[in-house]
Formats: sequence, C-alpha cells, structure tokens
Amino acid sequence: MKEEKYIVIGGAWPYANSLLHLGHVAGLISGDILARYFRSKGYQVAFVSGSDCHGTPITQRAKKEGKSPKEIAEYYDGKAREMLEAMEFSYDLYTNTDTDFHKQECMKIFQQIYENEYIYEKLEPQAYCEKCGKFLSDRDVQIICPACGTETKADQCDGCGRVPNVEDLKGGTCLICGTKTVEKDNKNLYFALSKFQKEIEEHTKEVNHDWRINAKNETAKYLKEGLLDRAVTRDLDWGVDIPLPNYEDKKMYVWIEAVLGYITATKKWCEGNGLNWEDFWKKSEHNKVYMVHGKDNIVFHSIILNGLLLAMKDNYRLVDTIVSSEYLNVNDEKISKSKGNGTPALELAKEYNADSLRFHLINNGPEKKDSNFTIDNYITTHNNEILNKFGNLVNRTLKFKGLETLPQGKMNAEMEQKTKEAYEKVGQAIEKIEFKEATDLVMDLVEAANKLYDTEEPWKQKKEDEEGFANTIYTCTNIIANLANLFEPFMPASSKKLREYLHLPENKWEYVTVTDLEAIELTKIEPLFTRI
Repeated sequence: MKEEKYIVIGGAWPYANSLLHLGHVAGLISGDILARYFRSKGYQVAFVSGSDCHGTPITQRAKKEGKSPKEIAEYYDGKAREMLEAMEFSYDLYTNTDTDFHKQECMKIFQQIYENEYIYEKLEPQAYCEKCGKFLSDRDVQIICPACGTETKADQCDGCGRVPNVEDLKGGTCLICGTKTVEKDNKNLYFALSKFQKEIEEHTKEVNHDWRINAKNETAKYLKEGLLDRAVTRDLDWGVDIPLPNYEDKKMYVWIEAVLGYITATKKWCEGNGLNWEDFWKKSEHNKVYMVHGKDNIVFHSIILNGLLLAMKDNYRLVDTIVSSEYLNVNDEKISKSKGNGTPALELAKEYNADSLRFHLINNGPEKKDSNFTIDNYITTHNNEILNKFGNLVNRTLKFKGLETLPQGKMNAEMEQKTKEAYEKVGQAIEKIEFKEATDLVMDLVEAANKLYDTEEPWKQKKEDEEGFANTIYTCTNIIANLANLFEPFMPASSKKLREYLHLPENKWEYVTVTDLEAIELTKIEPLFTRI
C-alpha cells in the first residue's frame, strides 16, 4: 500500500481593494496547474488562498470612496471569487483574512511565538505626520529608495523590490496630506527574524534547486545582507488584534498575518473535510509545500514565512518550492493601478474563452522573464494553436462526416508509445516548474496526432480500406482521450467536456483507453472552440 502524499499549494493573497487583472492570473495560475496535476496523481492537495482584507490599500480605498474598510473588502473579495471561478481556478479553499477563524488562529500563533521569546518590544523613531496627528503606515509614506533612487511608497520599492527599513523612512512625505514627516518615538513589537539566519540559509541551499532564478537571487541577496528583525505591529484600527496587554491601539502587521493565512486556511479546510491539517504542515517525508506568487513577494515567502514557522518551534515543514513569476505587461506597459491599464481578468474570461486564455498566459506568460499581453497575440494563439490544432483534431475525429458510432480498431503502436511517454515527460516538466515546456510537450502530441491523421487520409480510407479507417479513427480517439488528462492542468473546462463526451473515468495521470465506443453519442459532441 502506497504512502499518502500531502501537498500544500499556497497562492499569494491579493489585496481586496481592486479588481484582479491578468497579471494576477498569470502569477497565480501556476498554483492551479500544480493542484490539478497532483490531484490526478492521487495526492491529497490543499490548494489555499484568499483575499487580503487588512492591508493599508483597503483603508485607503475605503477613505477615497467614503465607505468602511469592511464594505470595500467584501465587495472586492466577492469579485475576486467570481473571476477565479470564471478562470477555472480549483482552490480547495479561497477565504479571506477578515474571518473570525483566521483572526483567532493568527492570534494563537502570535502568542505562541511571543511565548517562545521571538517577539520583543522596541521603542524607536517612526514617521509621524504632525498635520494628520498620527504615526504613518509604510504605504502612507513616500520616500526615495536608498538602494536604487526610485521615488516610491515605503512598504516596498516599485523600482527594485527592496523592503525599506525604518531608517529609510526618514525625511519622507505623508501621502495623506503631502507634508514632510517628522520622527517621533513609538512603541512596537518586533519579530526576531535575525535569529533564524543560519537555519534559513541551510534550508534554502537544500531545497532551491528547482526555484526560478529570480527567487534564488532575491533570497540570496537578503541572506547575504543579513536578516533584520521586522516589526509585527502597526498603528492601525483595521486588522487582527494583538493578543497582549497594552497593545489595544495596534494591529498585526498585514504581511505577518497574511502569510500565516496559508496555515489558517489549511486548518479551516481540513476541519470541514475530515482531514488532519498536521499531515500537510508538520515535517514529514510524505508532504511538500509550494508557494506561488509574483517576484515582488519572494522574500515574504522564502524568508519571512519560514522564519515564522521556525519560531513556532513545533516541527513545521518549511516552504520547499518557490514558484515566482516575473511581471506581465499589457500592450507594452507595466500594469499599474494608478494608470488603470490592468484589464480586469473577469471581463476577458466572459468575452473570450477561459481555457485558451489560460493556455496563452501559461505558454506566453512571465514564467522566466517579463512578458507582454495583447489581444491580437492572444487571438492568434486561440485560432492558430488551440482551435486549428487541438480543436480541429477533436472535431474531425469525433465528428467525421457520416460516422454514426466510433469504430473499434487497433491502436497505432508508435502513437500509443508517444502518448504513454507524454505522461512522463509532461509530468517531469510540471514538477520542475517548467509549465511552458509542459504545454509545448502536450501540443507536440496534438501535432503528431494531426500528422498521423493527414498521412493516413481517413476520408480515402473510409472508401478504400475499412480496417485502416477504423484504426486511424480509433487511434486518434484514444489520443484525444489521453489529451483530456494531459490538458487537465492547463485547460480544465475542455478536458472535462472531452471526458463527458467519451465516457471517461475521473481524471488520472495515466494512460487511458476508450472502451465503450457504442455508448458515445457523436451527435451531441460540439466543437470545443470557435474562431475569434
């Protein structure tokens, strides 16, 4: 009996302050690929994420629109769920950080780390706006980045991705009222991240062989500079409470509680499904943890989250694999909320085809370098690759003129071997986080099937060689059945339709043969794709 394998896949938590755009989809779709693949391998998968409801961007949006942060968060959380459903994301649990469960679990973890003496009090100068009469959050302060010279908000540099230190906020400008900030002593709690320098270094060296180069480089840079302790409290009135006396006027720093959300979401999902969350998160040879996000979130997952897991001193499994995308530009412009050029993904999913959008973003997306999305390029992919190759193979095989039932034939031995090999090759590419390569390999099989079809000329065989005709259609039908499995991580809606058409069992990552040919109702089969 094989040992159960448990996979955690955490997708970065988008701020619930705006509609999710194509950049979000391009960065997060890797998680859905992994989740669907590992499920088809028989693994127990916890694919979790949610909307980040407590960040300063939410309070800023609320103030701008004259609404409460809760109203803003609830609206955009709902729109995020609608988009993710339209794009066929298969989260086991998509939640949000404003649930009572998340808040309570975060406070428990915070208390645990505090009792382990990795959280301490510190009095230090902090950016203060005399006109507004308050200490400012990082996103409310504009500074010149000391590393690259970019004018940026102080939470994270827009130019180089550096996370500023408290010292960097000196001489900043209040983004609320435009006045220069002053320094004023303020009491905050800090997490002793520096104490885990050696352990995080050793772990990173052990697991980073499959990480993308941006994750390797960014993590190495921070480790080389030496890890600094980080504040875990903020002067806010919206967020997770601090479970300690004399801190009633502060909230938990959003990035601390957001990354802890992967644990709280797993716990919540397991609680509702009769599973033990510790099977996923406690160190074992039978589990593995993936984190999926954009390159601007690398350090939070490769260093800060691992530091928090270590600080709990409770045998937590650290993050194994960082899946960090580059940036997706639109029409040669970097997506910017201030410019409003991030086309909402929901609009595109409704107007076009979610499966071919997914394929295009995977095959032409920001896997290893910044990529550019245009409607024209997407339409070219849809028509020339998806429709003309995959869709055409399905249509001309299963909708062959004059065919009432699929014939029983003999599988072409060479094509059978190619199809079986595809599972191994595509699976290896997925596990190496090479998703473009994986889609290319599946399309290679599509092209091989089309070549066989053209070479055998079944339209002639039907008149001249009945046995040859049966073999050709039977071979192509079985290839299509296996394409339903192989395309599942990338184009799940089309794969589902094919399994329904061909009366196939639940998707598994293994070679399948169509058995009940007479039961297949050819008249009910419709084209998978239409020309745009």
